Amino acid sequence: MKVLLVFAHPESRSLSGALRDVATRELEAQGHEVRVSDLYADGWKSEVDRADFPSLEPDARLIPVAASKKSFEANTLAADVQAEIEKLLWADTLILQFPLWWFAMPAILKGWVDRVFAYGFAYGVGEHRGDRYGEGTLVGKRAMLIVTAGGWEEHYTPRGINGPIDDLLFPINHGILYYPGYDVLPPFVVYKVDRLDETGFQPVAEQLRERMRTLPTTTPIPYRRQNGGDYLIPSMNLRPELGDPGANGFALHSNQAGDAS
Repeated sequence: MKVLLVFAHPESRSLSGALRDVATRELEAQGHEVRVSDLYADGWKSEVDRADFPSLEPDARLIPVAASKKSFEANTLAADVQAEIEKLLWADTLILQFPLWWFAMPAILKGWVDRVFAYGFAYGVGEHRGDRYGEGTLVGKRAMLIVTAGGWEEHYTPRGINGPIDDLLFPINHGILYYPGYDVLPPFVVYKVDRLDETGFQPVAEQLRERMRTLPTTTPIPYRRQNGGDYLIPSMNLRPELGDPGANGFALHSNQAGDAS
């Protein structure tokens, strides 16, 4: 298996850096080929701007979606963006690793997504741009998150003050990874990381090794496919007979009950 790990932490000697090393070493020990994109170390440019589209005429107005489409089709995206796209096409599995900052990924990683997930590559694919949410360029590949959080695990439960971790990560798992076709695996989340000492780190490291050992066989989150019959088209609303009648929000888009048509 070929694995791309995109690492977004400014300190390589951090707990996140140690977890990255645990993951990559275990994957390599299992015979997998691993590449790491270390965004801070590489000086990744996070903002989308004219430099991303070298073929854009100097006097042309920058419309990012249109420029992305034209540049992707002409193979004229910025070199760093094109290199990351080639890594994604190479990899069977994508791992995004980051600390949870202000309930989201760090800006540098969001900028990686903004720039690399180009029109015609990660979105705008298929007839009427309809190959998404379970279909698309990256279908058949796997993806997962490795996330560190400072708060207690209890704070990220359905009744916890921070809200359920699955809801906080839904925009990434469903909206960034599932959208272009990835099978999305449950995230690996480590809590109370600022208080984690060497004794506490060892069981966490072993849990992560186990997740890496089972990466090829872990059951993905059962998100509903856009074009699988669960959604009314063109409204893209879930069919009224599906899901718990009293439920709402993100959970409706994960078919845990097996009620898909």
